[in-house]
Amino acid sequence: MAAARFTDVDSYIAAAAPEVQALLREIRRLARAAVPEATETISYQMPALKQGRVFFYFAAFKKHIGIYPPVQADKNLVRELAPWRGPKGNLQFPLDQPLPYALIQRVVLALAREYSKP
Repeated sequence: MAAARFTDVDSYIAAAAPEVQALLREIRRLARAAVPEATETISYQMPALKQGRVFFYFAAFKKHIGIYPPVQADKNLVRELAPWRGPKGNLQFPLDQPLPYALIQRVVLALAREYSKP
């Protein structure tokens, strides 16, 4: 995406490539459904959810959707996520493959437990 300054998640999604906007909207919907008490924000120019502090980021890139930070506490989930882990442990879901939405929702819940502060 261009080097725009985003003030809210709607503006971030609107600036994304048309072919990824629906993917971003679905991740947003799943994340908000998983942790409805969390607040949306923009942090590091990416959509994020926070509960006391930011615990979940997602972003569109040229060839993938990225999800941050890495899941660490749930070892079973960490193993399941191995095919999508980048060099620093963050998740990279290629745009040329269907997104595993149920798995992404599990990631949101794991990150909320691991990183948020109610």
